[in-house]
Amino acid sequence: MANSKKASLREVMHLNNRAFKILYHKYPRLFLSGGLYQSLHALSPYVGIYLSAQLINELAGTRNVERLQTWVLAALCSAAVLAFLEAVLQRWQTYEYNVAREDINSIYAQKMIEMDFSCVVSSKTQEDFSQIRQNANWAGWGFPRIRDFFNSILQSVFSACGAVALTISLFTARIPVQNSFAFLNHPFFAILMLGMMLAAIFLSACCNNRASVYWIQYAQQAKFGNRFFSFFGGLSMDRHRAMDLRMYDQEQVCRSYVRRNKSFTPGSFIARKAKGPMGMLCAVGVMTSVAFTGAIYLFTCIKAWAGAFAVGSVTQYIGAFTKLSGSIGQLFNLVGDLRGNAAFLRTTFDFLDIPHEMYQGSLTVEKRSDCKYEIEFRDVSFRYPGSEVYALRHASMKFRVGERLAIVGRNGSGKTTFVKLLCRLYDPTEGEILLNGINIRKYDYAEYMSIFSIVFQDFKLLAFGLGENVAAKSKYNRMRAESCLRQAGFGERLDALEKGLDTYLYREFDEKGVEISGGEAQKIALARALYKDAPFIILDEPTAALDPIAESEVYTKFNELVGDKTAIYISHRLSSCRFCDTIAVFEEGAIVQRGTHEELVAQPGEYAELWNAQAQYYRKNGE
Repeated sequence: MANSKKASLREVMHLNNRAFKILYHKYPRLFLSGGLYQSLHALSPYVGIYLSAQLINELAGTRNVERLQTWVLAALCSAAVLAFLEAVLQRWQTYEYNVAREDINSIYAQKMIEMDFSCVVSSKTQEDFSQIRQNANWAGWGFPRIRDFFNSILQSVFSACGAVALTISLFTARIPVQNSFAFLNHPFFAILMLGMMLAAIFLSACCNNRASVYWIQYAQQAKFGNRFFSFFGGLSMDRHRAMDLRMYDQEQVCRSYVRRNKSFTPGSFIARKAKGPMGMLCAVGVMTSVAFTGAIYLFTCIKAWAGAFAVGSVTQYIGAFTKLSGSIGQLFNLVGDLRGNAAFLRTTFDFLDIPHEMYQGSLTVEKRSDCKYEIEFRDVSFRYPGSEVYALRHASMKFRVGERLAIVGRNGSGKTTFVKLLCRLYDPTEGEILLNGINIRKYDYAEYMSIFSIVFQDFKLLAFGLGENVAAKSKYNRMRAESCLRQAGFGERLDALEKGLDTYLYREFDEKGVEISGGEAQKIALARALYKDAPFIILDEPTAALDPIAESEVYTKFNELVGDKTAIYISHRLSSCRFCDTIAVFEEGAIVQRGTHEELVAQPGEYAELWNAQAQYYRKNGE
């Protein structure tokens, strides 16, 4: 939601100027192309107005053929040249705008990458980011408006300058003293007309700005409405939902929700305001402008009739003065638009200014060819941000170098939290984690992360080339990527792919891309972890999507896959943990047991209970 607290003029200018600097630094050609186009677009009409006035004056006066030819030729040539230049600049501006529009999300993406993991997964962060995107999508608020403001300011300023140049003579041209309207020569009437213009512009701008406030007030409801219709509008096209939609006729439920949602119906808040106060305010603003335009027509025509200037100049003065009024009015309106946009930029900068609270460290992680790394959890406890409940309590454990460690426990027992702390996605609330005797917070954050290869349970692959997915790079060692895929059990499918490592996964970016099964995706994710070749490898349910034969193959080759690395294996299938050197059993955030499979089965406790609960199904199947 836009921060509706009224911004001071200083804050308005600061927020919009900061946004302009960010965008200008990232897309300088967007503003260069827009500035050139808007300047030319603003000034070119005055060339036509001036030349047309001179042509009419000549036709109404001496009708000299040579001068008429000169004015006609000048009008045609200038129109052709200006039209050509405008077309070229407009095309350039449109190109740069489309490039920036598609790329502007990279500003938020870069922030997400740099942000602490705890902030990325925070509901407030996600809500703010959702609001920013909704503000931009439904009415162009936030960063998208900055380019429009820049163009409007330039156009208004140059248009006003051109208008002033053509209207000065309206007030300096004098009516003959013997005429009864000679009193209009008095400077008072010039000041009166300017005063009327400013008053009309100010009133019109106030009305328009007050009307725009309702759009700001409606931002939150519009966000929900856009999210709602975006979801239901694309529901039937989501292939992952296609089976459920058909099997359960879910479209019936969807239709009932769509009918009940009134976000953009004639009875919505914004529709009622548009028919009521917004419509009235806009009507008053337009009526004021029209009344002033009528006064300008009257003043100009009287002076022309009284002999102050030729009839052709009437078109010049009325056209120029009307544009002057519109340009200054646009500048007044921009003040209100800038103030309105500031409310939305607050949300944008609240997101971009989220601090990096996690200490990044500076020590270099020793690059050991023998992988002699030792990790120790020393009385570690942890609460997730905003929670009073400990997800992990007084965990102490030391990993032996090259150890195969299995972590087991019920859902919510703290297994995943343990791994997140190990990888330093979070820092412990209490206690410390040591790498080779040094607190991991002291190590350079990126270097510390580099010693881990992980296959998360909810891993994601990209819709790019197979080899790129394995290497997580666009340029990679093809032999190594292929070797890792074969080690992970993907060799047979790889041989069947016509383009091999260059085969695109899925069809988002290549119509010849291949659809892969969940088990195949898991093998690719495992190959990705092997390709990184980090000294620690962590596997979170690495065989959950594999068939029994493929799963058995992974277990059989596990030591070969892991080599001399320290491996941590998380699983709900206790039968798959038997090959591990040590099993750590988690319960309610604490490590309650530790030992080999044989040791833990032989003693009463959580592990034996879990083992017996699972083993009974295997015994029944064997009967």
